[in-house]
Amino acid sequence: MDATRILMVDDEEDLVWAVQHSLGDEGYEVLTAADGVEAIGIAERRHPDLIILDIVMPRLDGIQTLHKLRRDPTLAAVPILCLTSRSAVEDRLKGFSEGADDYMVKPFDLRELKARIKSLLRRSPRRTTEAPAPAEHTLLTTGSLTLNLHTYRVRVGETEAQLTRAEFDLLRYLMTHPGQVFSSQQLLEEVWDYALGTADPGLVRWHIKNLRSKLGSEPGGTDCIQTVPHQGYILEERPAGISAM
Repeated sequence: MDATRILMVDDEEDLVWAVQHSLGDEGYEVLTAADGVEAIGIAERRHPDLIILDIVMPRLDGIQTLHKLRRDPTLAAVPILCLTSRSAVEDRLKGFSEGADDYMVKPFDLRELKARIKSLLRRSPRRTTEAPAPAEHTLLTTGSLTLNLHTYRVRVGETEAQLTRAEFDLLRYLMTHPGQVFSSQQLLEEVWDYALGTADPGLVRWHIKNLRSKLGSEPGGTDCIQTVPHQGYILEERPAGISAM
């Protein structure tokens, strides 16, 4: 298999140089871009396995770039890690709502960046060995939820939504373990294969928040995914009452 290709998008030249050389020492092929416009062009031509994307950039910022990348069928499933100086809750939510898989705030530790890259690369469409689901097994149903394993769409009641890859992986895991409580650390390890201590537990919280927003509330205002104080999260299995997608 050819070298794993990473696209680093950032207008800070010193940072790009440091990351490029550090990842190059690990055997990665590192492409670079200084803004979103350049990044989209490179991504369309070279099809990277992973993209590291700054948010504050000239011409086309990271959120706009993320939006465009996620709507390109050939790039929609590529793992994207947002690397930025912005740490406000609103900025993280914007990133995750547009399809970011992970989020790191500058300054950062290169060792942590490498650990997260290794975890994210396991989801890369060029690196995965996961076989597609057979046509007769495209729908996963748990209680009132139905998840389409091919289209990444989920339906609950009258609500239907498109999920990002990270949201899809999380919901699929919870749907195959209904009624079980999982801590954030368990979900980081078992859903996204992060090694212990290499990811922020807040990552789970952001993806849960986006999932709840997309799923909506059932009659009575109850979320399908419940928080168990000091324990974690649980998908409560509810009676089915929906039609197939």
